This record gives sequence, structure tokens and C-alpha cells, in this order.
Amino acid sequence: MSAENLSEMACTYAALILADDDVEVTGDKISAILKAAGVTVEPFWPNMFARALSGVKVKDLLSNVGSSVGSAPAAGAAAPAAAAAAVEPAASKAKEPEPESESDDDMGFDLFG
Repeated sequence: MSAENLSEMACTYAALILADDDVEVTGDKISAILKAAGVTVEPFWPNMFARALSGVKVKDLLSNVGSSVGSAPAAGAAAPAAAAAAVEPAASKAKEPEPESESDDDMGFDLFG
């Protein structure tokens, strides 16, 4: 693992520890946790993480990571019936599917026989 990746991960874990304890995430507090853990990082890392997380509720951020995935279709579900009706004729004009080739039989593959 590169030194940069180690620094990012160490600061991330320190910020998570602070957020878990409901303590404000600051550069000094991240530095204190890293020092207690015996991890050395470049001095700009703790302050950069603290600035990036200022005003952010880290616990809320973590608990809402996957919650917005399904919310977009809910707004689109209220589409007018006219739009749905316009799609149906296009679907009926679609070409009928061609019969499946028997290439598996030709090659001697028989899954159930």
C-alpha cells in the first residue's frame, strides 16, 4: 500500500472514530487520533479531511449511502398515460422474434437429455 493510500485510510478511520463518538471532526482531533495510533501522515491530510467534512453529519452520510438509489424512479412513475400509450404502438410494430437456432443441438450439447 502506498503512503498516500495509507494516509487517506488513516484519516478516514480517524474521522469515523470521531463521528462515532459524536465529536466534531477537526484537523487537530484527527491528528491526535493518528498520533495515539502511531500513524504518521503528512501534516496536510488531517486538515484536508476536516475541511472536507465540515458541516457534514458523517453518521447521516453513512446511513444514507444506498437510500437514494431507488428514489429516482418514484418521480418518473407518475408519467402521463398518454406517454405510456405512445409507447405501446411502437412496441406492437416491433419485429417478431426469430425462431431460436438449434446450434446447441448441432454441437452435441443437450442440457437435459
